[in-house]
Amino acid sequence: MANKADNRNQDATCYVGNLDDRVNDRLLWELFLQAGPVAHVFIPKDRVSGLQQGYGFVEYPTEEDAEYATKILNMIKLFGKPIRVSRSTDRKDIDIGANLFIGNLDTEVDEKMLFDTFSAFGVILHTPKIMRDQQNGNPRGFGFVNFASFEASDAAIEAMNGQYLCNRQISVTYAFKKDMKGERHGTAAERLLAASNPFSNVSKPHQRFAEPQAQLPPPGMGGAPGMPMMIPPPFQPMGAPPAFGGYPMPPPFAMPPPFAMPPGQPPHMMMPPPFVPPPYPMH
Repeated sequence: MANKADNRNQDATCYVGNLDDRVNDRLLWELFLQAGPVAHVFIPKDRVSGLQQGYGFVEYPTEEDAEYATKILNMIKLFGKPIRVSRSTDRKDIDIGANLFIGNLDTEVDEKMLFDTFSAFGVILHTPKIMRDQQNGNPRGFGFVNFASFEASDAAIEAMNGQYLCNRQISVTYAFKKDMKGERHGTAAERLLAASNPFSNVSKPHQRFAEPQAQLPPPGMGGAPGMPMMIPPPFQPMGAPPAFGGYPMPPPFAMPPPFAMPPGQPPHMMMPPPFVPPPYPMH
């Protein structure tokens, strides 16, 4: 394990954020070793307190190992906190302003659920944040999601606003700016600046919704209301039987013909001739 981040391969390095205070270099090493051989692990420490600052770096020998670790270890929980894993070269500290406010959240919704739900619309820059009570840690019913492009945030608002998450109807809008009271993100000025950011240009939404494989039955066709009716595939006539092991299929079994004695040939079993006693000698 390395104690410095100098001279590391940035292309094969993973950025790991949202780390708990109890995570150390050895624990991070053992976790990322599950994805491939680890070259170096570096967690920056505060110069005064000596405590880690909530993020670290994991270097792999190849870029393929780093990409694989990003896919399988992102949002894994360590000490109850989902970690944020991304390529070090992909991480940008510039916030373009595509920040969403997610309201009316159920208490069962956590950061990982928000990430899994909203990552279908585009790249999420930072770990989704759910606001919690400082005393008991209970969620306060709202959170924030920070996208890398306005195209992704616009698609998320259009698709998720008013939808149900854990049986509660959520609201999805642009969050208010911290510096300017009463003004929300998503302004024309922010969009113009984001258009010049090369990272936002490659962060297109990547929806992968399943193609419909069933359709609702038309009226009068039967079936429970709202239940899908599977459409059978069209009939395909059977052709020639497939080859068996690369050889033609054997012919069907047929009963052998009845046994017939070849003409001119003696039978297999001949009855012995009748016993004739020899003649008695004459005296």
